[in-house]
Amino acid sequence: MKNLFTFILLLLSVAVFSQTADSSLYFYQKGTEEKNDKRWLVASQYFEKAIRLNPKYIAAYLDNGYVNLEMRKTDAAKINFAKVTELDPENIAANKELIDLYFSYHQYQNAVALSQKCKSCGNTEKVTALSYFYQQDYDNAEKLLLKLVKQNPTDAQLLYTLGKTYMEMELEAKAIPFYQKAIQLDATKNAWQFELGMLYFVTENYKNAVIWFNKAIALGYTQSAELRENLGYAYLYSGEFEKGEKILLNIHEKKRGDKDIMRDLAQAYYDHKLYDKSLEFCQRLMELDIKDGKALYQAGLCFQKKGEIERGMQMCDKAIELDPSLRGLKTKKSLGPEL
Repeated sequence: MKNLFTFILLLLSVAVFSQTADSSLYFYQKGTEEKNDKRWLVASQYFEKAIRLNPKYIAAYLDNGYVNLEMRKTDAAKINFAKVTELDPENIAANKELIDLYFSYHQYQNAVALSQKCKSCGNTEKVTALSYFYQQDYDNAEKLLLKLVKQNPTDAQLLYTLGKTYMEMELEAKAIPFYQKAIQLDATKNAWQFELGMLYFVTENYKNAVIWFNKAIALGYTQSAELRENLGYAYLYSGEFEKGEKILLNIHEKKRGDKDIMRDLAQAYYDHKLYDKSLEFCQRLMELDIKDGKALYQAGLCFQKKGEIERGMQMCDKAIELDPSLRGLKTKKSLGPEL
């Protein structure tokens, strides 16, 4: 009797399991039909029913992850793909999606770790290189990016990121060629063009800085105070004085107590031997502060360059009385950038 009872229980459990498996498969197939018809929410509901009946249903987790991605429910998608890798650690499809999700969530360490485990997931080296960059691990980013751009010379993102890596490392001269190549391949990124302008600016190639700042503006780059000020100086230092002066004076109007722009204009005109224009801005500085020794000293240098030696020397001596720190500049030709 006991053996008969055990046999009956076994038959019942097999029947229940068979019925559950059939139901799970039914809901999975219904979910697949809805997925194929792009009814993502209904498809997800069927896949979840299949999973509840069979918590180890890898295909249902995987497809549920895909439809959640379509609905931009990335947290839910990540949970489903993670469950697949828990059940099947070598599942390439789930690992690949998780790598992309980790990267998009800025979980760069996780993206790198999983990329290194799943070499066959595809594109893992690129994800790793970009993750190194965003983690500010520029040494490792540089090594891997150099390898990748050699293998993929038409990948604009890789070229740009390598250029940006050198920019962050303050190796501007090495950065410029990679920015140029990236922009040749993709001329739509206004931020890339602005950054190239900045690279030219800091390497004192002001004519090219003007060109790339203006290209960035033409593509809709926000004309922030930083951009306008850099553009103004780039015009000024490249010899387009009127354009540079107009932009810089417009900026100065909004912060009239700031002397730096006036002082820079005076210095730039002096450096280009336009002594009367330099004197004009020295005068403006002294109108703001009659005891501005630096402005008076610059004016004295201008008069000396104009041939009025004695007058200029007297002005420089007076400037030193006002500001004794200028005494060390007495033998120099100008105030110089350190002031």
